[in-house]
Amino acid sequence: MLDLETHDLHQERLQRVATLLKASGARRVLDLGCGSGRLLQYLMREPQYERVVGLELDGELLAQAKLLLENLPGSRRECLELVCASYTEPHPALSGFEAAAMVETIEHVLPEKLSAVEQAVFGEMRPSLLIMTTPNREYNPLYDMEPGELRDADHKFEWDRARFREWVSGVAWRNGYRVTISGIGDWDPEFGQPTQVARFER
Repeated sequence: MLDLETHDLHQERLQRVATLLKASGARRVLDLGCGSGRLLQYLMREPQYERVVGLELDGELLAQAKLLLENLPGSRRECLELVCASYTEPHPALSGFEAAAMVETIEHVLPEKLSAVEQAVFGEMRPSLLIMTTPNREYNPLYDMEPGELRDADHKFEWDRARFREWVSGVAWRNGYRVTISGIGDWDPEFGQPTQVARFER
């Protein structure tokens, strides 16, 4: 059996998202649910970004992100803003960014809050491009997990591929986006890939 959620898989996720954001040509990027700042660390290496905002509700994780990024050169530090807040709520100052990322964060949201996420992120912030990743529940048996067991104690749910496709397709249709679904990690003929990816474009 595989080790649960390897470090290499997380790095692969971060690199894929960072590559997609860079290729979009975006100059202003949101990291929604930025956690301890690992994706921000990738983004701040790229001089094309003129403004990067990390949004994180957990103050402890945000403090870790500040520590991780404290040694940025002054010119880059001026481009970065860290905000302690939730993406389930509207933030008018964060509307109109060219791109946004939600990496392994949507599954930490209570299901009854998903409509609020849709309204705040896709209805009001409305980035031109958004890259979202989340676990594929079908892959969990390959991690030697019990039925119903979640990959992280703080996960509120994990979607199978059909449910993920249904949700992201509905969000895209209701908010004027088109969405492309793919995956990250080792492919299994029965269970697919461990990480699901949705690329929303407006």
